[in-house]
Amino acid sequence: MRSLLFVPGDSERKLEKGFASETDVVIVDLEDSVAAQNKAAAREVAAGFIARHRADTKAAIYVRVNDLTTSLTDDDLAAVVGSKPDGIMLPKSNGGQDIQQLSAKLRVQEARAGLADGAIRILPIITETAAGVLAATSYAGASGRLSGLTWGAEDLSAAIGARTARDEQGRYTDVFRLARTMTLLAASSAEVAAVDTVFPNFSDMAAFEAECVEAERDGFTAKMAIHPAQVPVINAAFTPSREAVERSAAIVAAFAAAGNPGVVGIEGKMYDRPHLRLAERLLARAKAAGVST
Repeated sequence: MRSLLFVPGDSERKLEKGFASETDVVIVDLEDSVAAQNKAAAREVAAGFIARHRADTKAAIYVRVNDLTTSLTDDDLAAVVGSKPDGIMLPKSNGGQDIQQLSAKLRVQEARAGLADGAIRILPIITETAAGVLAATSYAGASGRLSGLTWGAEDLSAAIGARTARDEQGRYTDVFRLARTMTLLAASSAEVAAVDTVFPNFSDMAAFEAECVEAERDGFTAKMAIHPAQVPVINAAFTPSREAVERSAAIVAAFAAAGNPGVVGIEGKMYDRPHLRLAERLLARAKAAGVST
């Protein structure tokens, strides 16, 4: 996956636009974009829409439920699991134990819906509380359902009392750079996808594109979007270029031809095993994005 698009779960019109976009993952939102008095209605709208229209999109379908402290999670799961979403996004996750708790809830709902145990994946937002940031290392081995890790700045800002997450130049301040870094390292440790957070100002496409390029450079393999217009920019930034694919294929081929040694030389430049691992990862991303090697 490269792009993940949030869509309010209580609006069929917006759900239609999300399903018609070129995003890799549609995130049907039952949390922040739905007012408290509309939660019950949003569950019905979301579940019904997913059930009727899942064949209308090539995207994977995830549902962002309300977090485990709200006492709304069980009702969310009971409403949507029967529509067979591909995954659940868990906000305000405080560590691997929250993933295990959600997994147990999903097992019950999957059995009730006649789905295979483990059919539904989990993508947690791991930095929306201070405890979540500090527990980033606990996700490795937490559950086979884990499909990736992502982070968020707005809820963390409220949790710690920061007036803003960015400085005057638009760069994240230290606490939020730490949260971003911990997400990237935790995803690598857990061997799952690292998904960068949203860029709220969807009218500033130049700054958004720059942030996408920076995220891909640093090791993120996907980014979340809040507007369909952001999806093409994300997909372009996180799709390996033809030149990068050809270079990576040459590295892999050189190691194979030499019997997988520790080091190979290509056109006067030395490449070692870390270069091989990077090349293999890029080729895997290219294949997932439909770029031929």
